[in-house]
Amino acid sequence: MSAILVTGGTGTLGRSLVRLLTGRGAAVRVLSRRPRPAPSPPYEWYTGDLRRGRGIEAAVAGADTIIHCATGRGDAGAARTLLAAARRAGRPHLVYISIVGIDRIGVGYYRSKLETERLIAGSGLPWTVLRATQFHDLIARGCAALARLPVLPVPAATSFQPVDAGEVAARLAELAAEAPAGRVPDMAGPQPVGLPGRAAAALRRGDNLAPGRACGRVTFEEFLGGHR
Repeated sequence: MSAILVTGGTGTLGRSLVRLLTGRGAAVRVLSRRPRPAPSPPYEWYTGDLRRGRGIEAAVAGADTIIHCATGRGDAGAARTLLAAARRAGRPHLVYISIVGIDRIGVGYYRSKLETERLIAGSGLPWTVLRATQFHDLIARGCAALARLPVLPVPAATSFQPVDAGEVAARLAELAAEAPAGRVPDMAGPQPVGLPGRAAAALRRGDNLAPGRACGRVTFEEFLGGHR
């Protein structure tokens, strides 16, 4: 049975993905900076740090597919570490989750994601990159944080097109089972959602939206209804 390594397997997307793959009987490995939980999960657990290069070699050894969901500060450096270890281990199919609009919105985090995409494309490994819009969870947390302010700021003409993390996980599982495809069509939620907050010009232009790729089914209202 082929082994699938999921980096960032304890995050919002990673948890859904690992649960889905495990339920399908896949041989799943999780790479996390956290220690192995108790009781032991029904998959292999590797403790490692991509940014410091610790514990990576054992996790990638023998993996046929790597789904790279780990994200945060220093994404490009972490990707370099992962790619180097993957090349030493063989030629695993590397599947990466990215963000819609990172080539149009001048935010530092997005620039790091774009650099990671370029590193993967030039790595010499077989690869697939999926860009998705923001998850419902992120928009909900942002609204909750703004609601705690004394005054709730309301922007002009700013929208997001959030997508359900479980649906993105299902798409990543599909891509992992298929042949490497390079950059695949973006994935977005079914409808735009206005969000309070100070908006940059790029957001007002809708550079973070993918109206032609509204393939998600769970709306933001439905997401909120399930989390009351």
